[in-house]
Amino acid sequence: MDIDLNTLNAWIQSHFQELTGNPEIKKIDGGQSNPTYQITYPHRQFVLRRRPDGNLLPSAHAVGREFKVLKALANSDVKVPEVYIHCLDPEVAKTEFYLMEYVPGRVFHDNSLAQILPQHRKLFYFEMARTLNTIHAVDLDDLGLTNFGSHKNYFARQTQRWTKQWELSKLQDSSTIEFLIKWLPQNIPPSNTTTLVHGDYRIGNLMFHSHDPTVVAVLDWELSTLGHPLADLANCCCYAWYLNSDEYGNGIRDLPLKERGLPTMEEFVEAYYSGASHQEEFTRFHLIFALFRMTVIFEGVAARGQAGNAASQEASQLGAIGPLLAERAAELTTLTHF
Repeated sequence: MDIDLNTLNAWIQSHFQELTGNPEIKKIDGGQSNPTYQITYPHRQFVLRRRPDGNLLPSAHAVGREFKVLKALANSDVKVPEVYIHCLDPEVAKTEFYLMEYVPGRVFHDNSLAQILPQHRKLFYFEMARTLNTIHAVDLDDLGLTNFGSHKNYFARQTQRWTKQWELSKLQDSSTIEFLIKWLPQNIPPSNTTTLVHGDYRIGNLMFHSHDPTVVAVLDWELSTLGHPLADLANCCCYAWYLNSDEYGNGIRDLPLKERGLPTMEEFVEAYYSGASHQEEFTRFHLIFALFRMTVIFEGVAARGQAGNAASQEASQLGAIGPLLAERAAELTTLTHF
């Protein structure tokens, strides 16, 4: 374990003096970014989320930003874990971290929902759409998030940001990525609709009830900001319908959807719009941007894997998937619709 449990235990017990006994700690699988741990005392459980070790890209792994938005969302209809303390002292857990409540439930890292009966699978997807609407509907002023990000030119700024991240983290040159870097700024839809955006919205970042198709917590807010709601919708769609079942995230691109009881992307998008507070048109641009962004993120994780400071052993595998996503994005640029 890469955290000294004695040091951490002393820090936790100084803040929660009612705790007794010695804790157990285990790393939670599934995250590719910020290492996450479950800490179990005889009568209470916590989750700790910290920055990775090593040299990191500027503005990446913003656990302090996560803490801020989770704290604010405690006063909203969005289901999130309660957060307790944000710690900047590197002596406690080696890097900046925050401590939050442990929420029991189920996280599905397989978009095919193989553990769920086929006749129930669409319910989980439609709940995912409903929850996304809840995020996009929050009142920024009421939650104190008005200045959580810029209210203008989201896609232009994000394209610039991820282009810069690509230059900083790329393991090799890519003519396809260079093409997308030129195509995206020239095709941004004219819209300044602004909401809270999760930043990495997908089924693997949702905690569902132990028995029901109900979201009990939205996790992993590290990339959250103010921005365009369709960036979240596109990200969610790409992780499901633009990844194959044998690729990272276990997508459903190559699966017989009707036979498996899974919705089409069009059905999911329709479910989202049935409760959306806006009527911005969902276009191929949003999917192309999401695939470009995923490519850059995967490349960054692969680079951290080579450097030995990625949060998951799967990091090295993502370097091979990024170029495939870039190619799928480039293919979309030749279509008039998706």
